[in-house]
Amino acid sequence: MNQNDVITISVIAGDGIGPEVVSEGLKVLEAGMGNAKLNIVPVDLGADRWLRTGEVLPDAELQQLAQSDAILLGAVGAAPGSKQIPSGLLERNLLLKLRFTFDQYINLRPSKLYPGAKTPLADWVVAQGPIDFVVIREGTEGLYCGNGGAVRVDTPQEIANEVSVNTAYGVERVVADAFSRALTRGGKVTLVHKHNVLVNAGGLWNRIFQRYSQQHPEVETDYLHIDAATIAMVQNPQRFDVIVTDNLFGDIITDLAGAITGGIGLAASANINAAGVFPSMFEPVHGSAPDIAGLGIADPTATILSTALMLQHLGYTEAAARIEAAVDADISERGDTKRTTSEIGDAIASRL
Repeated sequence: MNQNDVITISVIAGDGIGPEVVSEGLKVLEAGMGNAKLNIVPVDLGADRWLRTGEVLPDAELQQLAQSDAILLGAVGAAPGSKQIPSGLLERNLLLKLRFTFDQYINLRPSKLYPGAKTPLADWVVAQGPIDFVVIREGTEGLYCGNGGAVRVDTPQEIANEVSVNTAYGVERVVADAFSRALTRGGKVTLVHKHNVLVNAGGLWNRIFQRYSQQHPEVETDYLHIDAATIAMVQNPQRFDVIVTDNLFGDIITDLAGAITGGIGLAASANINAAGVFPSMFEPVHGSAPDIAGLGIADPTATILSTALMLQHLGYTEAAARIEAAVDADISERGDTKRTTSEIGDAIASRL
């Protein structure tokens, strides 16, 4: 894309603090875009939509989203005291449906400890060097496929199962992406799984990973069981550059990664269709935080960083780098000063 393009972004502001952080994300995005034009298309989806209409993701909205260049998602989830949202309703019928329908098979989660950001890690761990790695999580297979069921529900004999679906096709395209990203970073990929126990799925992941390792001798590789990886992430996070893993393990380990690098308020993410056939979706990893909605105290940094991921994916690498640099500078100078949501957005936008 060039600087005269018009980029159509479908925006699902969502619920709770979603609209607040999205507003600041768009503010920074527009400030960093130069001559490129943004066509912002609001899409009303989330808990509030379901509570009003009983609809989660109607076909009309799905078709509208499919026409966009990218999707920006704030957060979805009901406020305390509202009508009960059935467990899994929004997760499976909105978030996962979008990922599966648009084949967003790469969940990308950068994990960087910014200068000035607070971390629960001990000083001696931080002193070992910069913490800057990315997790590549497979996004359309594994235990999240919905392949399972239950019989004799609500009886002492109830049987429930979830089946982890792993295909060579699905695993290979994620592993290939991880090796490709490693070549632009520190040149190392770590596979995280549990193939000593999950011998079928883990064996498939390990074989494909080893094949790519042999094909790319210029990339350093290693392997950690998921439990060992959680220990290493706390004791020696500097050992990681690119982590590649499956859907469930990735979901868990990326929250830990966010916790050690300043909290999920700084954690951006991308759900990517790397083939470009469908739009990719970009979102902060935090929830809708209804308890602080409307107070103007939510940190929009994760949303702002998600817009940088969006620009990078769309080919606006220089604009993405400017936003990342502005965030880096803002975090390093924050200290303990309390600022509102809009003040943080204004401060970052002003650096662009």
